[in-house]
Parts: sequence; C-alpha cells; structure tokens
Amino acid sequence: MDFLQDKIKKKQFLCNYSVFLLNGMLALSIGSLLPFIRDARGLDYAFCGLIVSLHSVGNLVSSFAAGLLPVAIGRKKSILFFNAFFALSYLLIIFGNHNWCIALAFFLTGVARGATSNFCNTAINSLAPGKAWTINGLHAMFSVGAFLFPILLTLFTGSGESGWIVACYFMLAMGVLSWILYAMIPMENDRVEKEKKGGNFGFFSEPLFYLCVATLFFYLCAEQGVIGWMITYFKDTGFLPASLSQMTASVLWVMILAGRLTTAWLSTRMQKEKLLPIMGIGLVCFFFLLLFSRSTVWIVIGIMGFGYSMAGIYPTTVSFAGNLIEKYPIAWSFILTTASIGSIVMPSIIGKIAETAGIFYGMGSIVVVVFIDMVCILALVRYLKNKNQQILKSKRGAFL
Repeated sequence: MDFLQDKIKKKQFLCNYSVFLLNGMLALSIGSLLPFIRDARGLDYAFCGLIVSLHSVGNLVSSFAAGLLPVAIGRKKSILFFNAFFALSYLLIIFGNHNWCIALAFFLTGVARGATSNFCNTAINSLAPGKAWTINGLHAMFSVGAFLFPILLTLFTGSGESGWIVACYFMLAMGVLSWILYAMIPMENDRVEKEKKGGNFGFFSEPLFYLCVATLFFYLCAEQGVIGWMITYFKDTGFLPASLSQMTASVLWVMILAGRLTTAWLSTRMQKEKLLPIMGIGLVCFFFLLLFSRSTVWIVIGIMGFGYSMAGIYPTTVSFAGNLIEKYPIAWSFILTTASIGSIVMPSIIGKIAETAGIFYGMGSIVVVVFIDMVCILALVRYLKNKNQQILKSKRGAFL
C-alpha cells in the first residue's frame, strides 16, 4: 500500500473507486428501470429487447474505443468525453418523446459504462500493477453500487407511479457527479502515457493475453447467463415461488459484494495462483447445486455460493494481466472488448435453447461454460507458475 502514501496517487485511487461505485449503479439502472420505461412509453417486448442489446453494443464499442482515443487526445480528455454520455443518456430518457431517443439513451449508457470500466481498471492497475486486492476492491465498489440502486428505486417508486422519473433525475445527478470526479483526478503523466500507447501491439505475441481473454470470456458467459436468466428460470420451472424468485438477484449481488471484499482481503495473504483455482472450483460446484437442487434451502445456498465464488474471478484475472497492461496499455481494450462478447452471446444462446428444448436445458448450457472456464483458469495458473520458475532460474544463473 506504499502508493497510498503519495497524495496524488491516493486522490487518483479514491476518485476511481468512487466513480466505479456510480458505474455499478448505472449498470443496474438499465434493467431495473426498463419495466417502468416500457409502461410509461408504451414499448413492446421486441423493442425492449433491442434497446437492451444496444446498451451491450455501446458497452462493447466504447470498451475498445476508450483504449484508442487517448492516443490522439490523452486519457483525461477521452474519459471526460465518454463519461459525459452518462448524464446525457438520462436527459434523453427524461425528456425524449420518441422511441429513437430511448434507443440512443440506452446505447449511450453502454458507452459511458464501458469507457468507465476501461479507464478505472487501467488506472488502478497502473497505480499498483499486479496487486489483486486493489482490483478486487474496485469491483467491490461496483457491487455496492449495483446493490444500492434497486433499493433506491424501490424507495423512489414507493412514493407513486412517477417515482421512476425521480430515480432518473437522481441518476442524472450521479452522472454529473461522475464527470466532476473525473475532472478532479490529477493526471500529470498523461502525455507520457500517450507516447507509450503509440501503436505498440506486442501483446499479441504474449500467451498471457490469450489466456486472460479466454478466462474472462467464459466467465462473462456464465455471469451474464445466470444474471440474465436466473429469475425467469426459477419462476418458469416453479422450483421457487414467484416472490422468492425475484429476491434471487438481490441475494446474488449481496454475495458478490461479500466475495469481492473477501477476495481483496485474501489476496494480500495468499498467492493469487492458489486463490483463483479455488474460486473456479466453487463456480462449478455451486452452479451444479443451483441448477439441480429442488429444495428451496439448497437452491438459495447454491445461489449464495455461486455469487461468492464468481465474485473474485474477474478482478483477479485482470490483476494477472496487470504487468501486461502496464507494458502495453492498449492491451486492456482488446482484452475487455473480446471477453465482453461472451456477455452478449451467451444470453441469446440460452434463449434459443430454452425456446426449442425448454428453460431447464437453456440454463443447463451454462454447465459447459463453467467447465471450460475452469480449464482456462488452470491453464492460466500453470503458465504463470512456469513463467515465475523461469524468472527465478534466470536470476539464480545471473547470481552464480
């Protein structure tokens, strides 16, 4: 934690953590507000599906673009440009009277979310390369925001039918706050970073790049598959009462938050190479429990265990790529963009299978994904162990 002794780095650290909490609220606001927007604007289900996809497309596009634009204008100007879409999107939702305004708003929320994720992960990695606790802590802040917004929305909508508009005004204010926080972040090395980013694509020859991409790709397949379809799965199968099915999302996010805080703590006390496989094993085992249990108690335990296990996989994998991102800053854009395709593709695959074979088999397709992700985790850890052994041997040889 030596970097926190530096006042500038400490300010960068705290600002990025605060912004990522707001990014968690932004991410959850889309799905939470959609039913209210649909009823108020008279949207059909097909259009709702389209605008949710536009959010994912915006997220994917900006994840890549946010790594390229700094080459031309610098990191600070770039993130201030992208993050402005946070507030703008809610202006469109509040005052837009046409469907295209809503569609554009959802796309822009994705742009703001993706760029923020790119910037915060890169910034925290630059402050403490390879430190898993900093990345896990960052994503814990995202979980806090994701957990808070549904609660706030419940409070806002409890005051009347127009409460969702109040929630939108609240998110508009959070968008302005997010932009102000970015404006406050000092970046005295912005020009140096632009020089470093001058088209260096050497990471394509690094096996670590492909192992991290594969691990994150299949992880995001599992994450979005469960988050997107879990409530529908339990309601349609009748394995849980309808009221309890709605609560599964809250249970999952509470455990994700707990898991990220625990992982941040454990990562300072044990090797990441040991920690990641444990989480991968938990992911597989608890998903089986979630899928095949018929007892309410065991289903809830499966959900809790799955959320707790999955919580640290993404940030810990990102921390493994820390030195690679430090060496090739643009590498993070490629990692995030490629891996994010999994979060777009998997929910559609589940839907197609569910449509033809039933929701149980649709949800069951995630079994394949979690197994492949476990293989990727083991391959990643094995590669890093071998690389560390080679470094130790070379150091011993040089000493002798």
